[in-house]
Amino acid sequence: MKITTERLILRPWCADDLAALADMQSDPEVMADYGGPQSLDASRAKLERYQAAFDALGYCRWAVDERGGGFIGYVGVMPVFPGHPRDPGFEVGWRLVRAASGKGYATEAARAALADAFGRVGLAEVLSYTAPDNLRSQAVMGRLGLTRRPELDFEDNGWAGLVWSAAPELFI
Repeated sequence: MKITTERLILRPWCADDLAALADMQSDPEVMADYGGPQSLDASRAKLERYQAAFDALGYCRWAVDERGGGFIGYVGVMPVFPGHPRDPGFEVGWRLVRAASGKGYATEAARAALADAFGRVGLAEVLSYTAPDNLRSQAVMGRLGLTRRPELDFEDNGWAGLVWSAAPELFI
């Protein structure tokens, strides 16, 4: 299973992706909104969580490659963590290597992942949330046409989340 766009390939994860994922997650700039760089063990756990989601559900945060190039990050839909303020539900998210930033890749890949989640998977709503100071992610949400949902904003362990909603009619 792969999802292709004009410039990108979204695909399931493989063990060989660990080094690239860990490299991306060790970049302080890329991880600034996540509390800073993550360890190799945290990267391994994330990769395994995404693999398990794909095996169980048929979708996940996909590994993203440039067509004709290599790994540039991840984008996709995951179930909200149990116990999270927006549980039960689904969330679309993204993270790209610094060199891929500003090229429209997050929007392109998220649009494809949402089309898959609504079309093939049949989800009825997908949320997206970010910190108030993460203007880049908010800009992606705007380009995707997501609806701002302030009534769903939340705080979780001191982290404030601003919430947007995606609906099927925008993507299929």
